[in-house]
Amino acid sequence: MKLFVLIFSLLAGGCSQNSIHSNTTEDMSELNHHNTALLETATFGSGCFWCTEAVFQRVQGVHSVVSGYSGGKISNPTYREVTSGMTGHAEVIQIRFNPEEVSYLQLLEIFFKTHDPTTLNRQGADVGTQYRSVIFYHSQQQKELAEKAKEALDKEKIWNDPIVTEITEFKAFYKAEDYHQNYFANNPNQAYCQFVIVPKLKKMEKLFQDMLK
Repeated sequence: MKLFVLIFSLLAGGCSQNSIHSNTTEDMSELNHHNTALLETATFGSGCFWCTEAVFQRVQGVHSVVSGYSGGKISNPTYREVTSGMTGHAEVIQIRFNPEEVSYLQLLEIFFKTHDPTTLNRQGADVGTQYRSVIFYHSQQQKELAEKAKEALDKEKIWNDPIVTEITEFKAFYKAEDYHQNYFANNPNQAYCQFVIVPKLKKMEKLFQDMLK
């Protein structure tokens, strides 16, 4: 068994859910509180955040996806500042997920396989450091898993070129302007959505059909 397949199989058992039957408001309240307490955070950059947001919003176990900026040198940047390429920030999404429903390893697999992690500071026609492939880890465990996944994928030679994904410690996240949130859902007929996001979603739905909401 290849290393990457082995890595992603390690937490497969953690995705099963226990059946909970309750007819009381009190029990449901306790359950909701428990589920919220379980949530963990993942932060990924893989090109335009409109694309990445649309991909992860479809994943079972993902409770929220917020588009924003991370990895730069200024606080509270604007979209215009980030797209200038002068802030050091990348367009990213911040994911809140339930690890009992979807593991961080599974999110990593989706991350790597729904963009090209071998192109430096570029995804398709989107060019600049703000579009770099990057994983901002929130814990030592996330760091180790990301590094192992990257190494395993490189060994599998899925792409012709080596992976250039940056793996760096999370420092801060700045939410993007409101019009960037839920962009594909709110603008499905926009040209970028039709020609860039829709093909990406079709690929994602084919690869990860059993993980969709």
